[in-house]
Amino acid sequence: MPDINTYTALQSLNKEIKHCRRCRLWEQRTHAIVGEGNIHARIFLIAQAPGEKEDKEGCMFVGPTGDIINQLFDNVHIKRSDVYMTNLIKCMLPKNRKPKQDEINACSRFLDAEIDIINPEIIVPMGYQATKYVFKKYGHPDNIPEQTAGKLFYRDGHKIYPIHHPSSVLYHPDYKETLSTHFRKLDVFSQPCKWYPTCPMHHFTDLGKLDKKWTETFCKGDWESCVRYQKEEAGIFHPDNMLPDGNIDKSLM
Repeated sequence: MPDINTYTALQSLNKEIKHCRRCRLWEQRTHAIVGEGNIHARIFLIAQAPGEKEDKEGCMFVGPTGDIINQLFDNVHIKRSDVYMTNLIKCMLPKNRKPKQDEINACSRFLDAEIDIINPEIIVPMGYQATKYVFKKYGHPDNIPEQTAGKLFYRDGHKIYPIHHPSSVLYHPDYKETLSTHFRKLDVFSQPCKWYPTCPMHHFTDLGKLDKKWTETFCKGDWESCVRYQKEEAGIFHPDNMLPDGNIDKSLM
């Protein structure tokens, strides 16, 4: 059953979003679009802003972009109802222009509140503006790291997995294969590595000898990319003090 406190807090926030007039964008909207999905979701997707179709229908990801994201989910056997989806900007941007800083300043408080209420394990910003905001929110300098899309980061106690926005496929069809790979990782993230309970990384983290970013990023995140996992699966010997990236940490022994 839904958590009553979470549900009530989200309903109150959504009511505020729907009646918001904190910036100029309210003047041309049909609907301010609130988040959708599982209020207990582990995965929290953030798009930039609703488009014209979303503004008219009052919900997330409809029209051509909705078709793309539905197919991406179907390909990895994830339902839209399994995740939570929202926007950085809650109102349609005129002619799909970039959001202005004062608009981000006015609207991002709603996104911050959604993250606090849902408390997801993995935050998935889609596109440049959402990624820039999330990295800045969690203590990264204004310039986001290069080549962030498809890489899992651990910042200020949060896992961040930036990907391209699904609408990019409409203009660059060759992005679809890359996006499909990125979405497949969401399925990988759905459960920890099968070797985690007996992994030395687990043990060293519990002892306080190893920064928990290693277990959060690999053991409970992208374990497919862990060198230890790959060697374990192949039956190749690897020392207990080998880190998930393949480097040896002599301080652990």
